[in-house]
Amino acid sequence: MTRPDDAAPDDTALDTEGADRAAGDIEIVDETNRRLVWVRRGLLAVWAIAVAVDVTRNGIVFDRTRLILYLAIGMAVAVIGRRRLITVIIDWLPFVLILMLYDWTRNAAVWLNMPTQWHLSPGVDHWLFGTNPTVWLQSHLKQAKPPWWEVIISVVYMSYFIVPYATAAFLWVRNRAVWRRFAICFLSASFLGLVVYTLVPAAPPWAAAKCTAADVATHPHEPACMDRPPHAVPDNLLGPVEPHHPGAAPYVERIAGRGWDVLGIHKAAKLIEFGDSKSNAVAAIPSLHAGLIMLLALFMWPRTRALGRTVFVGYALIMAFTLVYAAEHYVFDVLLGWLLAAVVVGTVTWVDKRYIQPRKRPVPGAQPID
Repeated sequence: MTRPDDAAPDDTALDTEGADRAAGDIEIVDETNRRLVWVRRGLLAVWAIAVAVDVTRNGIVFDRTRLILYLAIGMAVAVIGRRRLITVIIDWLPFVLILMLYDWTRNAAVWLNMPTQWHLSPGVDHWLFGTNPTVWLQSHLKQAKPPWWEVIISVVYMSYFIVPYATAAFLWVRNRAVWRRFAICFLSASFLGLVVYTLVPAAPPWAAAKCTAADVATHPHEPACMDRPPHAVPDNLLGPVEPHHPGAAPYVERIAGRGWDVLGIHKAAKLIEFGDSKSNAVAAIPSLHAGLIMLLALFMWPRTRALGRTVFVGYALIMAFTLVYAAEHYVFDVLLGWLLAAVVVGTVTWVDKRYIQPRKRPVPGAQPID
């Protein structure tokens, strides 16, 4: 018997309960477990309050280790009486270990020291639009001080570090089989993106705005010009910004964190700066920021209705605008990220329908499991 809140959210999840039982789940619906519904809801409320208090004291959870720990506790509470709690560790520990492997292998880009592409993405963007979209947007929209709508820009940019994992946790609680598909898509896209940006490192717009053609003539991996403090660099690779708003800086700036200053959350902006200093600065192709959010939209498309589809696709589009406006990526980088997402989701879906689901179809004449 399948509980309503454990039912598969779409038709692609065939024989999900059977798959969960095979994986070690024990989901027996009896009167005792029905009473545990109120226990589960009460503990979820306690968990939510505890997370809210911690966020109030220590700031928004952008650190992945801390975030997954919070989510693991929440997931364990959410399946009380429905599933063995050990399944949180069984499923999520390998996922986290693979993510740690991804973090470690990102250093391969530095070890290989491949020549950085400085002209590829801006060249494609100029061919597509006749101008550089980042320069155009910052010329027309950027103001001397961040306007209220840059709060949305900052929130959307940082949501990348929270929303995919929170969605994964939600999927795991609802349906482990669907969660496994999402985890495979997420990890596949991450590692494929790593391979591409390791072999073809590319500089983002904010870096190009600090460097001249002479600085990057030999395609250096991370030249010293990238560390220049923000200011107008004559003859930089992007050219000058011609601001329409008085007082706006006449050069391309990295402004994804300015919105936090509007809210007075200066710690968040500092976290962005710290994270940027530790990340691979020339991993622009493809944009995993754009790609993984589009992957989320594509994966959830058959699993949600009109409103959900609108929200996820709108989220992906707003993320794309954020990345280009804030000088984190060129449009070309975003398009490659979207292509990566489409290839991964399409491939996983095809393999699932072609090889996995046929094996789960019930044998004619077999008795259903109660």
